[in-house]
Amino acid sequence: MAWRIPGKWKTNPNAYPVRHLYLDLLAERGDGDDSGEQYRFEFLTEARVASSESGECWYKVADILSIKTPTSEMIKWLNERLPQEKVDVACVPLDKLYQVIHNKNLLSYYEEKSQDLEKVLNIFIRMNSGGTVLSYSDLLLSVAVAQWSGDARKEIYALVDEINNTGDGFSFSKDLILKAGLMLADIGSVGFKVENFNRENMEILEKRWPDIKTALTLATQLVASFGFNGKTLRADSALLPIAYYISHRNFDSSYLSKSCYDLDRQSIRIWVIRSLLKVSGIWGSGLDTLLTALREAIKKHGAAGFPAPELQDMMAKRGKSLRFEEEEIDELAEMQYGDKRLFAFLTLLFPFVDVTNHHFHVDHIFPRSQFTKPGLTIAGIAEDDIDELKERANSLPNLQLLEGGENIEKQASMPAAWMASKFSDSERAHYCNIHMLGKVPEKLAAFDEFYVARREMLRSRIIEVLAARSGEAG
Repeated sequence: MAWRIPGKWKTNPNAYPVRHLYLDLLAERGDGDDSGEQYRFEFLTEARVASSESGECWYKVADILSIKTPTSEMIKWLNERLPQEKVDVACVPLDKLYQVIHNKNLLSYYEEKSQDLEKVLNIFIRMNSGGTVLSYSDLLLSVAVAQWSGDARKEIYALVDEINNTGDGFSFSKDLILKAGLMLADIGSVGFKVENFNRENMEILEKRWPDIKTALTLATQLVASFGFNGKTLRADSALLPIAYYISHRNFDSSYLSKSCYDLDRQSIRIWVIRSLLKVSGIWGSGLDTLLTALREAIKKHGAAGFPAPELQDMMAKRGKSLRFEEEEIDELAEMQYGDKRLFAFLTLLFPFVDVTNHHFHVDHIFPRSQFTKPGLTIAGIAEDDIDELKERANSLPNLQLLEGGENIEKQASMPAAWMASKFSDSERAHYCNIHMLGKVPEKLAAFDEFYVARREMLRSRIIEVLAARSGEAG
């Protein structure tokens, strides 16, 4: 597999480094999660594998096909790369890979004789996919309603409507509310499994429902104050650890505004933005296992403040590190307009932006309307470079946050002309400084030079911000 490295021209043969599928033989393994994933597979370049951390041991999956004498070849390969105490650990998944590829007689057909309700529900969903679609959570909600003394369906849908009307609006679903109920009620597992919705657990959930509603409502109001809405919150599940923390600390609405909690709120904001920036997806596969682990970390370390460092350590051990590699930094430095991560990312890079009291828009510094083929040709841009510049017009180095009124006023003006009409020389210098604009050219012909210079400034800021927030060096 290969995809282009941000910052390199499409015509550059080095822009598309080849990646192969690897298995991390030292990654922590559990019993799997709702998605069934127990192992850490990733597509990596040879350079990334060569710079592996001490807790990693990447094996190229394709190499398993050439093994003829498994025991001796695998042990030899492991001994050349690992200390003896780690060889036995790594040998287990490597042998499993060999057995699955070479010896297992895998069949896709089976006859299901079990009367287990969870299996029945899953089979029903598959069979019913051609009719009126019912999700697994629809059926679990029916199970929950049947064991709740009050009107569970009415309560859940009312809460969905309430939190979705917060701020600029969200698009949370009943699935999130059900998951939040399991998590905030401290029910053993947060997985959508029938046994989690038994009568005993539903009694606990119903008893704690008022506190759960309060925590979810406050958590939604908090992320809304960070500038998030349904269009910019990339993963709804990121709300759940925040809600659990609020519930764990028994906070009321004063938490949202009291100055004594400023640093705590800021810690939550930075942690959630970092988690949403990861291209690989923190809130995707293995979600139930992750949420359960986050809950335990908050219970253990969250008595005096939001435990961001402890959460990051725990996440890293589960292959969901908030550490950003060079390739990820490059990708962030050229994030595209329309990316759901963009608004939050810009607020992290430019802390002077006050999204709590002002409405900000993502603005193109050089207006998009200028990047047409005729316009670029008139500006003296070579035909071979036109497509690349049109793409760069929508990339992070040509984007900034402006208050709504300013953005409407600026419209399609060229940046140098707009600033000359709006600011004095000293004001313009200050504006360019806080927005990291550098020298803004008057003509479109110099856009590429501006782009490259601002990209480097932004890349340095990204490294500074992300490293500082995670306690890394460099």
